[in-house]
Amino acid sequence: MTTAEETAPMTTSSDRGYVARARERIGNRVVGRERELDLVLAAVAAGRDILLEGPPGTSKSTLLRAIAEEWNIPLVMVEGNADLTPARLLGHHDPARVLKEGYQDENFVDGPLLRAMREGGFLYIEEFNRASDDALNALLTAMAEREVTVPRLGSVVAAPTFRVIGSMNPHDNVGTNRLSASVHDRFNRVSVTYQDAAAERAIVALRTSLTDGRVPTALGEALVADAVALTRATREHPDVRQGSSVRGAIDLALVAAQLCEMRQIDEPGTGRVTAEDDARRRYARSVLDAAGVALSGRIHLDEAAPTTPEAVLEEIWEQHFILDPAAAEPG
Repeated sequence: MTTAEETAPMTTSSDRGYVARARERIGNRVVGRERELDLVLAAVAAGRDILLEGPPGTSKSTLLRAIAEEWNIPLVMVEGNADLTPARLLGHHDPARVLKEGYQDENFVDGPLLRAMREGGFLYIEEFNRASDDALNALLTAMAEREVTVPRLGSVVAAPTFRVIGSMNPHDNVGTNRLSASVHDRFNRVSVTYQDAAAERAIVALRTSLTDGRVPTALGEALVADAVALTRATREHPDVRQGSSVRGAIDLALVAAQLCEMRQIDEPGTGRVTAEDDARRRYARSVLDAAGVALSGRIHLDEAAPTTPEAVLEEIWEQHFILDPAAAEPG
């Protein structure tokens, strides 16, 4: 059983060993993110605000959620877009109650910024570079002063554990805004890339339970390994501007498992797919069909590429199952 001191964030703890113990506990819940966990935890424990930069599906929110749960504080999530105004961030007086009671503190509805400040939570803004300049200016005031003044409400002072954390995809420049030097100057930056293949296989196995007896062992191991291999290959294809995250591999494995059950495929076979090996061919075809469902909407082609997502996926599938037999070995 942990004590109150062990569940308190570093900003309220005098124990020098607290962060190390917290990091060990959090590490048990996060797969393949040791370095990033160290950096993010060190920054927030030091009282800093952070900008996480990396493609989607790279465990950014998972890291933050694990730290927030360890500290027993809320993770307040907001989508950065043109609709994110200062008023929406701060909150508003309930119009119906204002008509009856007038402007009173009790009828003010906190927006995500005020909620995070009052409760000492993480305000996590996804797609940070899509937010308007006015919204960012409101955030910068809260970050710099740790206090905001709201008309007809007064000043709200942030609890010690309040942090502003933004995330952005460096590969996406459609509908985004260029962040000013003053914004960058107020954030620490952590670059988050894709996990390695072993970590992604562990994530897919964990999220799908396909290696826990749900399906025959050899089939489950093959589905996990092949789903990860095909998904990772989308990130290397010359016609693909941005490939799929591990979420695509999770969906691919799950859809393929259902197809195998429907088609009564109990084992994946081994080696190169050939016309003579019916079991291997049927398994591989089910993986290809699942890839079309799970990955075709998640890969973004180069604008000049004279191809389609389906054609790219079939090319990747042929490379994996037919042209490169070593890569096609389960596991």
